[in-house]
Amino acid sequence: MKHTLFTAVVAASLLSSAALAKDDCTDPVADWQPREQLRRVLIASGWEIVSLKVDDGCYEVRGLDRNGHRIEAKFAPASLKIVELEVKFDQSGDASDYLAPGGRAVSARVE
Repeated sequence: MKHTLFTAVVAASLLSSAALAKDDCTDPVADWQPREQLRRVLIASGWEIVSLKVDDGCYEVRGLDRNGHRIEAKFAPASLKIVELEVKFDQSGDASDYLAPGGRAVSARVE
């Protein structure tokens, strides 16, 4: 009985892990733009790039924005559009630079 229960728990864990391992970006590799293109766009926008790598099918960038705030962002590799953005403000941080047109705020937290 214990062996059957253990086997069932292990099987359920493996199945749930596989469901969670979904890629964030699904662009076909043949459609990807070069990483250097994204690097040039971000540097022209005032970002300082610390790392740029592929993670979960997206380009993942870590660095500093033009105001010196730490950022982590994921970009769709074919369009180079942001799919996820995290900005880590210090106590003097201001989220107004990250408001979308129409006043919708991009999710941010002060640390």
